[in-house]
Amino acid sequence: MSYTSLMTTDAAFSRYEEIRRRLPQTTFPSRSQSRASLAQVADDVDAFVLDAFGVLNVGQTPIPGAVERMAELRKMGKKLVVLTNAASDTRVAALKKYRKLGFDFTADEVVASRDVCAARLGDHLPLGRWGALCTDVDTFVDLDTDIVRWTAAEPWDVDGFLFLSSAALDAATMTALKADLHRRMRPLLVANPDIVAPRETGLSCEPGYFAHLLADETGVEPVFFGKPFGNAFDDVKRRLQGIAPERIAMVGDTLHTDILGGRAAGFKTVLIERFGLFSGTDVGPYIRLSGIVPDYICPVT
Repeated sequence: MSYTSLMTTDAAFSRYEEIRRRLPQTTFPSRSQSRASLAQVADDVDAFVLDAFGVLNVGQTPIPGAVERMAELRKMGKKLVVLTNAASDTRVAALKKYRKLGFDFTADEVVASRDVCAARLGDHLPLGRWGALCTDVDTFVDLDTDIVRWTAAEPWDVDGFLFLSSAALDAATMTALKADLHRRMRPLLVANPDIVAPRETGLSCEPGYFAHLLADETGVEPVFFGKPFGNAFDDVKRRLQGIAPERIAMVGDTLHTDILGGRAAGFKTVLIERFGLFSGTDVGPYIRLSGIVPDYICPVT
């Protein structure tokens, strides 16, 4: 897989299955219920936790009807929280993006894996310098630590690595990073565990894809922040205090992140078929092969 190529649904699913041992373990219902949209799930829950890519937007394009659906759910008195594994944007930039897409989420209604990671950086490296794998326009103004952009051209001497984005990752930087980890093992924190993300042009390879390659090839043990890992869902539960987990629905497009993570957190789960990882496919075989069974399946948000 090259650093700029797109991945197929089959390849992404296979890779998620290959790294399944690093994901949370949980149990699932025996079968899913089919519903037309989230409006038909609303009577069963008090809050919706929403993945962004594949549920609210594809790349920089809002999913048809998603803005109106959020307004409908609000009118029904449902709490809404966006839980996104997008780690390149700051909170201010993320909110600006959602509003540009037409959504009215407030700062308290967005939990980003970047923030989940940032709140725990000190647990892994109280003192020292982080090397960030990110784009050349990423900013660190919201990260209260010593951090520099790390590339093959500028391989700073750092005490740990922080994976924020793979958008600018190239073969030279990946090779240099492997060599640096072989030379001296250090923490590798991954603020986006996704293997792929749905874009307008297809499924892009995300930081999780490359982090698992590093784990396989160097022996480093990445620490992941975001879905499907419990740290992200712990932060969501704090936003939804007073609501029992079984009255919360995690809504997503990916079995191994949204559905697996939501179920492990004790939430109900809803898989959206039409716009994300399984767009244009029959999701049934993937559910049977993985054993990851959503409570509900909806074609659209």
